[in-house]
Amino acid sequence: MKLREPIEKMLLRGKSALTDAELIAISAGIPIETAREILIYVNFNLQEIPRLSIGTLKKFKGISESKAVAIVSAFELGRRRSLINESPKRFKIFSSADIYQYMKPDLLDEVVEYFYVILLNRQNYVIKKVMISQGGTAGTVADPKLIFKHALESLANSIVLVHNHPSGNVKPSEQDRRLTNKIIEVGKSLECPVLDHMIFTDCAYFSFADEGLI
Repeated sequence: MKLREPIEKMLLRGKSALTDAELIAISAGIPIETAREILIYVNFNLQEIPRLSIGTLKKFKGISESKAVAIVSAFELGRRRSLINESPKRFKIFSSADIYQYMKPDLLDEVVEYFYVILLNRQNYVIKKVMISQGGTAGTVADPKLIFKHALESLANSIVLVHNHPSGNVKPSEQDRRLTNKIIEVGKSLECPVLDHMIFTDCAYFSFADEGLI
């Protein structure tokens, strides 16, 4: 199918009439057949496309570096639009679900691990969030001294720890448990308690507080 056909289809019937393949083809200026191949590659799961690297996309016939960048950019724009107004200027943490929503703009679709600390005031309003470390696909390291340096400088009353598992596995590793316990003990001595440690994935999360581990 020529690219002009879905363009005319949109002009006549509106954007909602287009298939996923047609929308991808138009956004990147690629053949419909190539767009379908991408969808087949991700088992027609649109959530997986933003996780594809530029190099992977370039392996499909007819996709140059600029076209691959166009595809990634289109999905990133959609992701940012979906997150508008989800995090108000003064965000208050009531539950683990609030933490999950608050961290979506930073951790959704990421393919390597990041470790964040959320600094809270006495009323559990967020003072700010700080990225402590960035790792690979299998892990990252968080230094308790650096975590509490930020907490003390911001006069935080308590903190929340968050790191993601790109694999989608929400189960904490033994290393996750040891690190959590270590940071909890430091927090007690500094009178800056750890309220929760969340393991974030794109579809679910694990809360140490919800599971009674804090």
